[in-house]
Amino acid sequence: MTSPTRIYLARLAGVAVFDPNGDLVGRVRDAVARLRLTQRPEIVGLVAEMPMRRRIFLSINRITSIDAEAVVLGTGTLNLRRFEKRPNELLVLQELLDRRVQLDPGGQAGAVVDVAMECSRGGEWALTRVAVREQTGRLTRRGHLHQVEWERVRGLTGIADARGTANLLAVLEDMRPADLANVLQDLPDARRNEVAAALDDERLADVLSELPEHDQVEILAALDRERAADVLEEMDPDDAADLLNELPPPEQDVLLDLMQPDEADPVRQLLKYSPGTAGSMMTSEPVIMPPDATVAEALARIREPQLSPAVAAQVFVARAPMTTPTGRYLGMVHFQRLLREPPADLLGGVVVNDIDPLQAATPLPEITRRMATYDLVAMPVIDQNSRLVGAVTVDDVLDHSLPRDWRDRDAMTAPTETPEGIDG
Repeated sequence: MTSPTRIYLARLAGVAVFDPNGDLVGRVRDAVARLRLTQRPEIVGLVAEMPMRRRIFLSINRITSIDAEAVVLGTGTLNLRRFEKRPNELLVLQELLDRRVQLDPGGQAGAVVDVAMECSRGGEWALTRVAVREQTGRLTRRGHLHQVEWERVRGLTGIADARGTANLLAVLEDMRPADLANVLQDLPDARRNEVAAALDDERLADVLSELPEHDQVEILAALDRERAADVLEEMDPDDAADLLNELPPPEQDVLLDLMQPDEADPVRQLLKYSPGTAGSMMTSEPVIMPPDATVAEALARIREPQLSPAVAAQVFVARAPMTTPTGRYLGMVHFQRLLREPPADLLGGVVVNDIDPLQAATPLPEITRRMATYDLVAMPVIDQNSRLVGAVTVDDVLDHSLPRDWRDRDAMTAPTETPEGIDG
């Protein structure tokens, strides 16, 4: 194996894993250590996350090169069974980062910020050193950082006391919301709730939208109601409505009353529609502009970074007011058409209105058929007075077409093995 003799494991989080041909297999999410009575824990492998959020085990013996830049596997057969931790194993990053420990001698209290593994002359990797930051009791000053031998730290195994989340969050901060949601599903419930509560409102809102409904409900229930309402305000109205639909009506009313009225009103409107209809799955905040806006103004609007690709793919044109429900709906303009038109031209001159909008009661199968027929990524939804009330996007259709538990990792299935390189 070509590797440094000592590697701090937090630096491996997110590192790409490649097969012998240089193809990406996945990314490192953790290291697996086997606990031993009289010796330091032995590193037996890494946990890698593959596409489709599947986590697999990579035996340390299969790895030919490992460092903070890349992990390279040797030839053989890659086992794609979902990783499951055994009773005598330890997930190093998940279970040790932020753990409250004491240093010997003296019993100085601190929190684990990183753990190092080293390779012996015999080729065995083991946990050897721990980076521990002292607890000073002061919020404005960080304690001294110690890098000490594994044996000098008490409290690394057994049941952990209540702990912080700063170091684990530092490892996770660059993850996409969907990947972070995947990590949360692997944490014990109490730890998951601690990490979720430590995220800022906007980040937590994005992550909640990527979790199965039962996890969303449990995390929201672990927050105080004022914080829960703040997080709901940061979610897209359709996602907030989907989450609130999982709660009893009295709890829905409490949280909606705690939200700002201008944030709660669109959610209340969406909750009125029957499940499985355009009204229940649409976003009430598509890009809407008046017919006298210019192409240049429309292009500037869809460049706003907070817009999802599906929402930013087209501009809906309507009479004032520009918030839903709007004035009379006039049509839409796809961003490709905007790119082809002179910047000074008015939207009213390039609008397309030859496709009938959806009604709020249009069922999912009809929505899917029409979007596929016309190759659309979004369709307008109007009311009986031809006012735009929202838009159904392709991601909304996929979300409601897939099985209800599609985000739940426990429900996923996949092949157990695949050839990698040549047979070994």
